[in-house]
Amino acid sequence: MRNGYHGMTQTVLGATNLGNWKPVFPHGFNIFKSLNADPYRGIFGGSNCRDSPIQVKNRRCGCAPGVCEASDKYVEQFEEMLLHDFSHSSGPAAFLIESIQGVGGTVQYPHGYLKKSYEAVQKRGGIAIADEVQTGFGRLGSHFWGFESQDAIPDMVTMAKGIGNGFPLGAVVTTKEIADSFNKSLYFNTYGGNPLASVVGKAVLEVIEEEKLQENCAVVGDYFLKQLAALDEKAIGDVRGKGLMIGVELIDEQGKPLAAAKTAAIFEDTKNHGLLIGKGGIHGNVLRIKPPMCITKQDVDFAVDIIAKSIKQFK
Repeated sequence: MRNGYHGMTQTVLGATNLGNWKPVFPHGFNIFKSLNADPYRGIFGGSNCRDSPIQVKNRRCGCAPGVCEASDKYVEQFEEMLLHDFSHSSGPAAFLIESIQGVGGTVQYPHGYLKKSYEAVQKRGGIAIADEVQTGFGRLGSHFWGFESQDAIPDMVTMAKGIGNGFPLGAVVTTKEIADSFNKSLYFNTYGGNPLASVVGKAVLEVIEEEKLQENCAVVGDYFLKQLAALDEKAIGDVRGKGLMIGVELIDEQGKPLAAAKTAAIFEDTKNHGLLIGKGGIHGNVLRIKPPMCITKQDVDFAVDIIAKSIKQFK
């Protein structure tokens, strides 16, 4: 998907669709990019598209309950891409997608998009791969995995970062049928099944459960989103996210993406005042907020105050 980020090794770099993260060497063979299902800046969207306490404010929605026309239209575009690229071939091998885009600017898809796009690939013989590196392990609050929030069932899940709380650890979970395909050739990984990493991963899972961090993501994240949404509407085009995976899209006086240099100045100022956040988006104008899952509402108040002051100073 356009705006997606999946890493920088040669094979997967073709699935990363943010130009500033793409070194100049050959990559991306037989990898096709689908239209980004973005209710805010995309061609389709409404005022009730997202599974979030904060919705797009510059669009209207006339959908009936339980219906999302924007989602259906994005799926139509996705199906058309599959038709053009795979109608006379053996079909797609796989669809790789973040459950919510991270580096691409915390883009949330319309209701049901994941489920429908997964199924469109699966019925053609391909597999659905959920990239849960940033959305997994309870960060979204309501669900442990991002794809669960859209009632979608992938065939493979990639996970890292949150799985080890800073310790270098990653994993792939898949079906037995897919895993058995590895038996067709020998495979070896020096660090695979590392006992120390496994102990760390187990301890992280226990802490998430014992300290109710997923519940904290839901409660504090909801508060965080609402506090951010109350800031200067002339400077902020969109606040979006779920749990403690949040994006704040900065705009100029015409409602266009704020210049990357101005966003960078705001970003640096927040750092100088003791707040560490990220930035991203295809235009480099989105503040990416993915804090430790144990933060409090007092931490949120501090963060929102710093963000508001930095925007006011440099906007």
